[in-house]
Amino acid sequence: MKVAYFSPLPPEQTGIADYSALLVPALRERVELAVVRRGRKRPPRGTDVCLYHVGNNPDAHAWIVDALRRRPGVVVLHDFVLHHLAAGMTVGRRDGHGYLDLMEREHGVVGRLLAHGVLDKRIPPLWESRPEEFPLAGLVLEHATGVIVHSRTVRDLVRGAGYDRRVWVVPHPAWAPPPVEPERVSAGPLFGCFGVLNQSKRIPELLSAFAEMRARHPEATLLLVGPTAPGFDLDRRLQRLGLREDGVVREGRVSEGRLWALMAGVDVCVNLRHPTMGETSGVVIRALGLGKPLVVSDIGWFSELPPEAALKVPVDDAEVETLAAALELLVTREDVREAMGRAGAALARREHDLGRVADLYAAALEEAAGGDAVADAVLREVSGAAAEVGIEPGSAEARELARRLAEVELG
Repeated sequence: MKVAYFSPLPPEQTGIADYSALLVPALRERVELAVVRRGRKRPPRGTDVCLYHVGNNPDAHAWIVDALRRRPGVVVLHDFVLHHLAAGMTVGRRDGHGYLDLMEREHGVVGRLLAHGVLDKRIPPLWESRPEEFPLAGLVLEHATGVIVHSRTVRDLVRGAGYDRRVWVVPHPAWAPPPVEPERVSAGPLFGCFGVLNQSKRIPELLSAFAEMRARHPEATLLLVGPTAPGFDLDRRLQRLGLREDGVVREGRVSEGRLWALMAGVDVCVNLRHPTMGETSGVVIRALGLGKPLVVSDIGWFSELPPEAALKVPVDDAEVETLAAALELLVTREDVREAMGRAGAALARREHDLGRVADLYAAALEEAAGGDAVADAVLREVSGAAAEVGIEPGSAEARELARRLAEVELG
């Protein structure tokens, strides 16, 4: 089976480029993989199935969607909300009518009227103000012969959008933590938040909760690593809470090696999100592999993390209070931190193992290339093997087998 692989790749500075750099070598051990050069719209000759990685960034993914439109194939949907991508491929290409048509097709007359308001500059761009309300995922779903997602949450969103072809849930692969020396930026308890700092990462709520907790634990430090989003005034917020000179250590964009060292040096990783675009966090996956306890928002894929590995904070009126209590617990209870770290590392090994993820990809691609014949053959082989080793219907082993088959929609 020959697979044409469309994705951003390093040195592009995107999470999906890092993801593909991790996945490609493992996938090459299982299928004949042809990585398509950026900007090329056609797969190599003899390709059996095309694999398209799609995220919400038009600079990184517009060319991939152009190729998908030429030849339908399997789409890896890294974000369900694709409004920014859709706007970049229509408004960004001076195709206002295309944007109007997309909005009307997915959101009716009201959608078209709102799009007119955006084009006429009467309302703020929807891809900046309310993208989660208008995901525009149909831009790619209409061309997808199958869809790979990383969470049950996005699988349900894809089904809710009316997509009736094959959907495979394949976990985000985990990196093996490199042998780096942990970098500690303070002597006391250290919380780390990594990635672009903006409103949707709940940075204002995190700063308020941290300031509240730090009033009782002045030895605690918050490390913020990553670029600040345009228009987000981080310095003003730090100054207002009395954290600019004390309590917060700030780092901008760092190299991959330094990112690992800084993450290895913290006691707890905090990764909040609202609204969610349907994404899975590469930072959280790294934290799990490092055995770091997590504090996340109780939303989307983050809600699917097991409670023994992550404290989940609802996004409601009590968010800051609940978050402060979570930080307080992790400051005062070393045993809780250690137990959560062990559970996270076990989760990374069990569910996010790179070899297991590559196997699931290969199975999905084989099914996409061979259709129902492949699915039937796999089920026959599995059922025959189960019978040979004496697995009885209704047994614990049979239930676990059924769960694994259901992950790739074979059972």
